[in-house]
Amino acid sequence: MKHEFTAIIEEAPEGGFWAVCPEVPGANGQGETMEEAKQSLREAILLIFEDRLDDMRRGLPADAIETVLAV
Repeated sequence: MKHEFTAIIEEAPEGGFWAVCPEVPGANGQGETMEEAKQSLREAILLIFEDRLDDMRRGLPADAIETVLAV
């Protein structure tokens, strides 16, 4: 499944680029090139979502139903 998010990329004063994703609080990336910053942001978004899912699953009762929802 593929999702699309907004990436806001700016040149860093010390060189390179930094990127943030407003839809995912805490997701940011950096790199020497714009593509490296985008890849770093992709990885940050995936890590945040994986962590949130793992955290939520720890508190679920045994009879909870987990299914996929396409957006």
